[in-house]
Amino acid sequence: MSETWNVHKAKTHLSTLIDRALRGEEVVISRANRPVARLVALAPAAQRRIPGLHASTGYWMAPDFDEPLPESFWFGKQSRGPAGRAKTRRRNGSK
Repeated sequence: MSETWNVHKAKTHLSTLIDRALRGEEVVISRANRPVARLVALAPAAQRRIPGLHASTGYWMAPDFDEPLPESFWFGKQSRGPAGRAKTRRRNGSK
């Protein structure tokens, strides 16, 4: 729920408005009965990651995890492309 305050009143009661924003309220600030700003609380900052923090928890990664997967993974046991056609290479090296 939002409440509208004029600029003069908002400047006078800024601490109160900040407390309201921290409680989750939305405060709209207006000038000449036209909304010009919205006061809301910021989202909490993400925690900084610490490399190696969970190194001793038993996570394991295979040494070849970034190697290309074999053709059989993508197309089955036969080395055939999509739609059952045998894969052929073009002479100019394009796919």
